[in-house]
Order: sequence, then structure tokens, then C-alpha cells
Amino acid sequence: MHQTGPATRRPIGAVRRRQRRNSFVLQLCAHDMANRPTTPDVSLTDFQSKIRTMYYDKDVQRGIDGTFMWLMEEIGELASALRQGTVEEQSAEFADVLAWLATIANVAGVDLGQAIQQKYGTGCPGCGRLECTCPMDEKP
Repeated sequence: MHQTGPATRRPIGAVRRRQRRNSFVLQLCAHDMANRPTTPDVSLTDFQSKIRTMYYDKDVQRGIDGTFMWLMEEIGELASALRQGTVEEQSAEFADVLAWLATIANVAGVDLGQAIQQKYGTGCPGCGRLECTCPMDEKP
């Protein structure tokens, strides 16, 4: 009989292996991020405001449905870049997806910064923790 952890009822050994793997992945990500050139960070609120200033009149004319179609096209381009693109291509597509998401939020009258704070500001919406402990097969 295996010992199990309280949250997921997985064998303790499997939990420890997963923790070691996650720790290794975090170390790799931290190393990668530490070696990237630093660039000025942009807040989500500032970004959404910049997108509103640049495109709002056109976006309102296009409407939510038309803007949503452009967002979906950009998500498709991101999917392609993730499968076979360079890091630079992936970065550009992530930026495009965020821009179109900000665009549709502007047309819908949603403040993304406020929405994110309300839903994720205190942790995972599923388990309420800052480090999600929801089962892997469930959407938090």
C-alpha cells in the first residue's frame, strides 16, 4: 500500500518526483529570464490604454464580433509560431494576441487590470492558493 498525499491522493513518491521536476523547470526558467536583456515593463492597464488611444475608433466601428475574429486569427498565428516559429516570432505573436485581447476588452468596456485583480488577485480561483493545488485534470 502506498502512502498518499492529502490533496491529490497520489503516491508520495510521485508527488516528490513532480516537485523535483517542477523545481528544475523553475530553475531553468529563472536562468533563462536572468540571461535575457532587460526591457522596460509595461503594466496591463498602461498597455490597454495605449491600445485604446491607437485603435479605439476603428475598433468600435468593427464591433465585438469583427474584433473577436481578428483575435482568433492572431491566436491561430500564435499556435503556428509555438509549433515551428523562432522565439522572436513567438514573442511577436504573443504581443499581437495581447493587443487584440486589449482591443476587444476596450470595445466591451472591460478594464483588464481590474478584471484580473478581481479573479486572480488573491490566488487561484479554484483552490484559492497562490500556488495552485487543483488536480491536473481539472480547470481551475
